[in-house]
Amino acid sequence: MSRAFAAALPRRGLLVVSLALIVAAAPAAFALLRSPAVDGAGHQVKGPAAAASSGGQDSGTAIMLDLAKTAVAEKRLVAPAGAHAFEFYLSALQLEPNNAAATEGLRELFEPAVDDVERSINDNSLDEAQRELGLLREFDGTNYKLALLGGKLDAQRQLQIREDEARAAVLQSQATSATPSSTSQ
Repeated sequence: MSRAFAAALPRRGLLVVSLALIVAAAPAAFALLRSPAVDGAGHQVKGPAAAASSGGQDSGTAIMLDLAKTAVAEKRLVAPAGAHAFEFYLSALQLEPNNAAATEGLRELFEPAVDDVERSINDNSLDEAQRELGLLREFDGTNYKLALLGGKLDAQRQLQIREDEARAAVLQSQATSATPSSTSQ
């Protein structure tokens, strides 16, 4: 995939394309795992290859669910972008819309994820908070807590704009008072 094409894809699109490539390569990998392992003399060997073949075939959804569980264990609920549990669960639902495990995972993560969004707003990481809030709205766009956080985010943005305007006015007045007057000849 060319860099220009990869850069043009949104993050989730790139994740889905990557997942599709993994899923496309999976049948060949599983065929290798299903074949009996043999040693150099051609004798069948028991071990990881035999154990893996008895586990059945993973789907893209199962891969996403495993990635989500790992992300939860590593406390990556809604960040960093592209590598967190909430997005992995949402991707699993894109692949399999009625997946109960993905839906349950999102329900369990919702409250802690809301806390993470609020923390991002309080830390003045407003773009990150906006991204995280958008993810939560994909799961439950009518949740009142998300509406409250959206209002808090908007208020924080307005406050930041006012602070930036005040700093700009101070810099402008300092620049104006520092320039010599040309009328004093």
